[in-house]
Amino acid sequence: MIIGYLRVSTGKQHPANQQDEIKRFAERQNWTIDAWVTEVVSGKKCERDRKLGRLLRKMKQGDTLIVTEISRLSRTLTDVMAIMGKCLKKGIRLYTTKEGYTFDNSINSKVLCFAFGLVAEIEHNLISMRTREALALRKVEGKLLGRRKGSYTKFNVLIENRSAIIQMLRRDVSIARICKYYQLSRDTFDKFRRAYPSVGQAVEEKEMRRVQGSAKHR
Repeated sequence: MIIGYLRVSTGKQHPANQQDEIKRFAERQNWTIDAWVTEVVSGKKCERDRKLGRLLRKMKQGDTLIVTEISRLSRTLTDVMAIMGKCLKKGIRLYTTKEGYTFDNSINSKVLCFAFGLVAEIEHNLISMRTREALALRKVEGKLLGRRKGSYTKFNVLIENRSAIIQMLRRDVSIARICKYYQLSRDTFDKFRRAYPSVGQAVEEKEMRRVQGSAKHR
């Protein structure tokens, strides 16, 4: 079976040009395209989560897959290599019309795959190195590493609105209502009041007024 694979990144793009090019390639080889697989998806998405992944699982030894260019398979070399590896393992012939690449069981194809694999490994190592360097720089600059927790953001909201919160407490607005207004938990508020004595003092004064008011009504 000979299959033409078409991929565009957005719905605004059209796969017609890819299809025409693959048809012309097939005609030069005296082949007939048995099926077309078209999908609108980013090349950064892993192939196993795309139609391409399902297609490769169904294809058998001796089948042929044609694309206009290698980037239609994926935007990353590591994924391209994984796809090539699956094709070679299953005995699927892969052709690209623009670059003229042929991936089958021949020596030339294996050498080409080795070259692609070497470049992919270099790319992976460079990405890892840049990531490590960026993290090291952030650490030297005293910046937090990793994803910030939700409480961190909420804590900043409290800090930025500290004066307003103190005024709310002095007007005897309940802590529960303040937490609801700023959409945060009581635990986050308690950490906030311990970190800022002026807020803690406002809470104590509010509690004292509540106790005194209760005593007057006895």
